[in-house]
Amino acid sequence: MGSNGSTDGKMAKIEVVKVDGEDRFEARIDGNVVGTAYYRRHPSGRIFFTHTEVDDNYQGKGVGATLAGGALDIVRTQGDRVVPLCPFMAGFIERNETYQDLVDPELTQRFTQSRGGS
Repeated sequence: MGSNGSTDGKMAKIEVVKVDGEDRFEARIDGNVVGTAYYRRHPSGRIFFTHTEVDDNYQGKGVGATLAGGALDIVRTQGDRVVPLCPFMAGFIERNETYQDLVDPELTQRFTQSRGGS
């Protein structure tokens, strides 16, 4: 099996799941966790994405983008809004207009300014 989890050089299917009670979304290939997006639910009901990580063996293979998009798709189906404190998630949303409507601009500005952001 190749380092990307497939036998033919192509990336295996990436599944994104919300882990209830654990405040995270996981990217899985063949049941193995290869990436994680951590979040906290704010008292306002907003989802604050705090950190995203991808296993070193899967860096640069689309796992992070698939994880971010999948997590945001799940957030959308639940009717929630997000505050992307994680630089990876913020950059992903900035590059993908499809997800920009999910961002709570007021809270994002307030919390990024309080953390020294712009």
